[in-house]
Amino acid sequence: MAPTNDPEPRSTAPPRGRLTAVEIIATVLSVAWLGGSALYIVTVAPGPDSAGRALHFVIVLIAVFMPVALLWVGATAARASRTMREESARLRAAIDAIREAYITQNQSLGATVDKTVAQKLDEIVAAQRKTETALATFSSVRAPEPPRPAPPAPPPPDTSSGQVVLPLGTPAEDMSPPLARADFIRALNFPESPEDKAGFNALRRALRDRPTAQLVRAAQDVLTLLAQDGIYMDDLRPDMARPEIWRRFAAGERGRPIAALGGIRDRSSLALTAARMKQDTIFRDAAHHFLRLFDRMVSDFAETATDAEISDLADTRTARAFMLLGRIAGTFA
Repeated sequence: MAPTNDPEPRSTAPPRGRLTAVEIIATVLSVAWLGGSALYIVTVAPGPDSAGRALHFVIVLIAVFMPVALLWVGATAARASRTMREESARLRAAIDAIREAYITQNQSLGATVDKTVAQKLDEIVAAQRKTETALATFSSVRAPEPPRPAPPAPPPPDTSSGQVVLPLGTPAEDMSPPLARADFIRALNFPESPEDKAGFNALRRALRDRPTAQLVRAAQDVLTLLAQDGIYMDDLRPDMARPEIWRRFAAGERGRPIAALGGIRDRSSLALTAARMKQDTIFRDAAHHFLRLFDRMVSDFAETATDAEISDLADTRTARAFMLLGRIAGTFA
């Protein structure tokens, strides 16, 4: 209990060992009564005969000592009343001191809790700003080019000469080299910070691949919406499933055998996401679109990927979002 600065109120009554005014008055009255009674008996009262001497003695004792006894009974009652008032005052002062100490302690504890909550909110705001900065950079990386005017339609082929019109060559997109798995996994994890040059380079290469670009954009939309509720993939620590479970999921197996993929155990994140899925139509549509693209990607990726590559994929931010949303949507049920 925290000590208080208010001193305990001091009683103005004399210490218990000393005589009070009531006791002094009782003593003076007792002495005066005894002296007057003795004087009356010796000088004024007539002497009794031998027959009534014993009764006369008893009456004299009662008449002399009864008032003295009553005086001291009253004095004792007054002293006991004063003692009870002093104890009541001390008890009241102790209760007031305990109440003030309790209020002071609660106020200091409340200030500490408010300070802790404020610090946590500041951390969440800073993390959200950092995420928004990174996502703004992603948007600048994948900003679509302005639409180009459509080329004029080619004239109809002249078949009068009997020549066969040959189709044009393969588009440049189909001639580009396939995306490396390392870049693919790095892109799905997104850059760690605005200074992560390797992550941005992998993201740029991934955005040139059309299926991967669709998945990356869907994941970016979902991560941005989750960040609005303070849910960040870096804060989640899921139970990682074995690569063979991912392969069984990629092969189309559902139900209890692949339930380990929903390894997110954070109750607050699950509750917030479930509520958002029920109330926010935009979030629900974005989540289902992302789940479909990720499901399609896993089916293709698991065919040629090694167990180590599947484990690396499962540890990305995109895969954690899939685990969270898939568990809410009942994908692993």
